[in-house]
Amino acid sequence: MPVIAAFALGLLFGLGILISGMSNPAKVLNFFDVAGSWDPSLAFVMAGGVLVNSFGYWLVLRRKQPILLSSFELPRITPITFPLVAGSAVFGMGWGLSGFCPGGLLPILTIGGRGPLLFLAGLVAGLLAVRITTARSLPSPGEGAT
Repeated sequence: MPVIAAFALGLLFGLGILISGMSNPAKVLNFFDVAGSWDPSLAFVMAGGVLVNSFGYWLVLRRKQPILLSSFELPRITPITFPLVAGSAVFGMGWGLSGFCPGGLLPILTIGGRGPLLFLAGLVAGLLAVRITTARSLPSPGEGAT
C-alpha cells in the first residue's frame, strides 16, 4: 500500500508540474533572468508549495503515527557542510543553465525532445561521479567515522 500511495502522490506532483507550466524550461529560465524577461510565476509556485507543505506537516505531525507506516521517517538535522553547499550550488547551476529540475524530470520526459534526455544523461553521470568519489572517501557501512 505505501508504494501505491507514493505512486499516486508522485503522479499528482507530476500533474502539478505539467499544469503549472514548470515543465517548460523557457519558463524556468525566464524566472532566473531577473535583468531580462523575468517571469515571477515560479516564485508563486514555490510559495504555494511551501504553504501547502507547511500545513501538511502541521496536520500530519499531530498524529501519533502515519497511516501507512509504523513510524514517521523525518529528516535529521545535520550541520551545513562543504558537500551540502557544493551540491546545492551544482544543483542551482544545472537548473539555471538547463531550465530542468531533477525533481520534476519524469513529467518533463513525457514532453519529448532531446533536451530532457540530455539532462537525464547529465544527471545520471553526475550521480555516478558523486557515488564513485564519495565511495573512496567515506567509511564503509558499520565502520564509523574516525
